[in-house]
Amino acid sequence: MAILIDNEQARRIFLERQQLCAPPGRALAKSGLLQLIDDLGFVQVDSIATVERAHHMILFSRNQTYRREHLTALLEKDGELFEHWTHDASIIPARLFRYWKHRFRRRGPVLAERWRKWQGEGFDSAFEETLRHISENGAIMSRDMKVEDHKSGGWWNWHPNKSALEYHWHTGRLAIAGRVNFQKIYDLTERVIAAHHHEPDVEHEEFVDWACRSAMTKLGFATSGELAAFWDIVTPEEAKAWVTSHRDELTEVVIAAADGSRPRASFALLGFPDHLGDIPDPPARIRVLSPFDPLLRNRDRAERLFNFSYRIEVFVPESKRQYGYYVFPLLEGDRMIGRIDMKADRKTGVLDVKRLWLEKGVRASAGRLEKLDAELQRVGRFASVEKVIYQPGWRG
Repeated sequence: MAILIDNEQARRIFLERQQLCAPPGRALAKSGLLQLIDDLGFVQVDSIATVERAHHMILFSRNQTYRREHLTALLEKDGELFEHWTHDASIIPARLFRYWKHRFRRRGPVLAERWRKWQGEGFDSAFEETLRHISENGAIMSRDMKVEDHKSGGWWNWHPNKSALEYHWHTGRLAIAGRVNFQKIYDLTERVIAAHHHEPDVEHEEFVDWACRSAMTKLGFATSGELAAFWDIVTPEEAKAWVTSHRDELTEVVIAAADGSRPRASFALLGFPDHLGDIPDPPARIRVLSPFDPLLRNRDRAERLFNFSYRIEVFVPESKRQYGYYVFPLLEGDRMIGRIDMKADRKTGVLDVKRLWLEKGVRASAGRLEKLDAELQRVGRFASVEKVIYQPGWRG
């Protein structure tokens, strides 16, 4: 018989697995940062820095003693993290690199066919030349190999060497050795990822078992589709087959939805209910989340658990946006309470707050606004600005 998990329990389980129940002010050393990322599984990377880049915001929202230089050291010096793709570009523990070899093998033929249609025959003309150049001369950036007669442009108009760099990165022959002004530095994978992270090779069955089991651990409970979507490294069919073949290790659970709609049939690892009482209350303070926060990455799951509908409107024409270009979700305790439009202007030293939208039923009480201001002051200091300025009419 399936176990019913009420909505409040489900939210807290997921918050705890997403490392949002621990005190955000506890001291975080470099080793603790590595453990935090390992617990999360990955941290998405994004170039937009309206306040701060996504990976920094994600980590800061969980621990406000987080130091950017620790992340840089783990990535570029210690080799304990690497950059690659889950559902999008992400920072991943290097100990998982051996599993990504399966992604590399799968992506090669797919990318080759897709890019042939995109750029035409001969798109791979510079592949071996680029790899040889890096092997003989060391790490490079895309701009270092730009050909003189190539027209500049966006991703649709890459020069041949840019295509080569990205293809070899996506398929594992190159790795990201660092970034300069967020531009990737490419080098041979064996010079970036330590040898002990490459081995041993993982057989297909073990790979699928790891991907599904680790996703279940980090989600707490999930459907087979949610397991496949977590790392985006196994197919929905593989995840479904894994659930079917491991039913003796799984518990059937039914997750109540925040809006009272039909509960969601899911699975959890055996013994799942035994420690629900040990989950601490999440901090009562308000926290600003990145639009790319893993708590909200699966939009449908977030809507079921928190009754919070969130979409990034960066690529939506301004006249059609419901909220704004880059609007930050707000978490208070175990509830998503709203979203806020703001921008850090480092020239003037100001965190410019343009607009606040609170969810239906959430009051703009004096106490709540004080908590919001306290959090915005913390975010402002993290973003290296001196003060928070509220624009007229910011509360709507």
